[in-house]
Amino acid sequence: MSTGTYGRREVKHARYAVAAVFAVHGSVTGSFATRVPWIQDHAGVSAGQLGLALAFPALGASLAMPLAGRVSHRFGARTALRGLLALWTLALTLPSLAPNLLTLCLALFVYGATAGMSDVAMNALGVEIENRLDKSIMSGLHGMWSAGALTGSAAGTLAAHLGTDARTHHLLAAAVLTVTGLVACTWVLDLQPAEDEDPPPRFALPPRSALLIGAVGFCAVFAEGASLDWSAVYLRDELETSAGLAAACTTGFTLTMALARLAGDKVVDRFGAVRTVRVSGVLATLGGLLVVVGGHPAVAMTGFALMGLGIAVVVPLCFAAAGRAGSNPSLAIAGVATITYTSGLVAPSAIGGLAQATSLVVSFGLVTLLACCLVVFARVLRAGDRNRPKISPPVAEVPDRQF
Repeated sequence: MSTGTYGRREVKHARYAVAAVFAVHGSVTGSFATRVPWIQDHAGVSAGQLGLALAFPALGASLAMPLAGRVSHRFGARTALRGLLALWTLALTLPSLAPNLLTLCLALFVYGATAGMSDVAMNALGVEIENRLDKSIMSGLHGMWSAGALTGSAAGTLAAHLGTDARTHHLLAAAVLTVTGLVACTWVLDLQPAEDEDPPPRFALPPRSALLIGAVGFCAVFAEGASLDWSAVYLRDELETSAGLAAACTTGFTLTMALARLAGDKVVDRFGAVRTVRVSGVLATLGGLLVVVGGHPAVAMTGFALMGLGIAVVVPLCFAAAGRAGSNPSLAIAGVATITYTSGLVAPSAIGGLAQATSLVVSFGLVTLLACCLVVFARVLRAGDRNRPKISPPVAEVPDRQF
């Protein structure tokens, strides 16, 4: 991409704008997740059919994410993000309109494809702004995504409690989020491709530079997916707690992740990506051990909270490292995103299958082992450290321009 000249004030505005984009993206996810039971009833699908349908967002995202770089090359970063984000927010309306399994699968495929492409576009811009500011911001951006998801979930919970039709709820949410996203995109960096820059391929395998980085992200997302979907079940079935306490465990895990991401940038700037991930892996491993061997609800809840704290900053740092590891940042980011989306798809079913064959204790033993891998392979994120070679020029020392 041709980088252009921007003053510090403009880059700071762009940082806040991209943070708002992350929050909008997360709000769509939260708004959808809370109405899945309504969508299941409306489409008339069984639990097994719903499980099949819910695989289609990850499938759509994995197939579409490599296209994001080509869209950005064709239209420029700002226009591409504006369009892709609007498609994603509007796609929120589709699943609740589906009357049967086939249309639900198609709707969720489109929902996932637009989610994945906008995800790549906003992460690529986040890495660009981080390079220009020469300080870590990716953890905070992903923290804003988590905050947006919590906000969307809260609004969805209220709508469900009031008995609001999900079609009406999602139409209103999509309208608000689309307008918010379009306004936020006004201030993101308007990067254009250089005249001699070849467009990226329509479809390509993840570059080699993204594979090891993606493997680290795979471990973190596997632990995240397993904890989100199975922590409450673990407390209820293995430790015989009440449903309320089991739900509180999942909430605690989510909150520690969000808070750690919002505060993570200062830690990364102080200690670097590699040391941060190593310490994070130690915390996540310790948390997993408490879950597996604790045998008491309070100990297990502490373990899940530590896992949330430990894995929170890993995925943002994977995106940051991917954006600096090769000559095509969008393609590398798309590769890492594809691997992490796959992990999110595989984790819940893998944990369930292993639990069926053995027990949930053994399943979370696997999660603990993967958390330990973060300690071993953290060095592949060295591209995310602050002493990395600059790929993009720093913020130009020009007078601030008023908006």
